[in-house]
Amino acid sequence: MDGDHHADFETGLTKDDKLELRVWLRLLSCSNRIEQAVRQGLRQEFDVTLPRFDVLSQLDRAPEGLTMGALSRRLMVTNGNVTGMVDRLVGEGLVERQPSPHDRRAQLVRLTPEGKTAFAKMIPEHQSLVERQFEGLSRADLRGLHALLGELKESIKKPQSAADRRERN
Repeated sequence: MDGDHHADFETGLTKDDKLELRVWLRLLSCSNRIEQAVRQGLRQEFDVTLPRFDVLSQLDRAPEGLTMGALSRRLMVTNGNVTGMVDRLVGEGLVERQPSPHDRRAQLVRLTPEGKTAFAKMIPEHQSLVERQFEGLSRADLRGLHALLGELKESIKKPQSAADRRERN
């Protein structure tokens, strides 16, 4: 890491640090760098922030619309965070609110035709931005990494007792 002018979560770690800590911080560092590149690319190409892109993406996946609560759960943010973004997107004509046919207290948020068109133009660039971050890996390496991360995800989901953890070490 010496000489790397980009400090990240791994900066300052040593070989003496626990392997689990080093792996976790490496994952965070990689995720942050990928996210930074995608944010920058979307801003340069479309003058759109990553959170706004994420809102459009979730609405694109739900053509019937989503309630604000469902949208905030999918984005893993609070309703308050989503409300401001949706308000701005409504003002720009990219999304619309309509009363829910199932619950008159709720409103569904969905893409307008203009929103669908704008988002469709962003998809290839977003995909390209992500793909460029993985150019240094072969397809076999990517498949292996995907499989290992899948195992990690499953392992994290399972509650482990202290005895199970001691056995693995």
